[in-house]
Amino acid sequence: MAEKENEKIIYSPSVIEFVTVCVEFCAFLEEDEPGSRHEWLGQIIRILPLLYLKATLLPETIVLNDEPLETFVNEDDYNRVAIKVASIMGEENIYLDVFVEDMKYSETPISVSISEDIADIYQDIRNFVSVYQYNLTAQMNDALNRCVENFRSYWGQKLVNVMRPLHALYYRDDQFWDIENEEELNLDNLWD
Repeated sequence: MAEKENEKIIYSPSVIEFVTVCVEFCAFLEEDEPGSRHEWLGQIIRILPLLYLKATLLPETIVLNDEPLETFVNEDDYNRVAIKVASIMGEENIYLDVFVEDMKYSETPISVSISEDIADIYQDIRNFVSVYQYNLTAQMNDALNRCVENFRSYWGQKLVNVMRPLHALYYRDDQFWDIENEEELNLDNLWD
């Protein structure tokens, strides 16, 4: 009977929708050719809020197994994502954050890395998705439980924090892009 209840939770619509967004998030970060920074920012500022929303809709679960969950993301995977994001962000990779634990003891804002925040979120999401990807039904409930707990205590706040600089960069870059296109348009009109 407990197995049927577990399946109701791990295959519920809200969980499947969350898994779908998580898969999209991981695939996006694992792409070989990320495109331009503006395109990348355009995608990430759409995926992250959806990830946050779907995480808030997840059901409550309790841990069912005594065994520790398998970890799929190793240091190389984490670094690959962090380095890729850092290269896309360039000199805009660092932002000031006031919602970090160290801020309690500091009179100045703390510098935080967009690439590390994204890699931190990726690590937790990829570990969760991998349990579903490999159809490890016995661990799905516990992976969901851990993901929800980590969302509440760790990566949910990181996601909200990193949205601020990503939003600012995307719309600032968007304005520059529009200006560049206007200049091209004006130059084109000169030849008519």
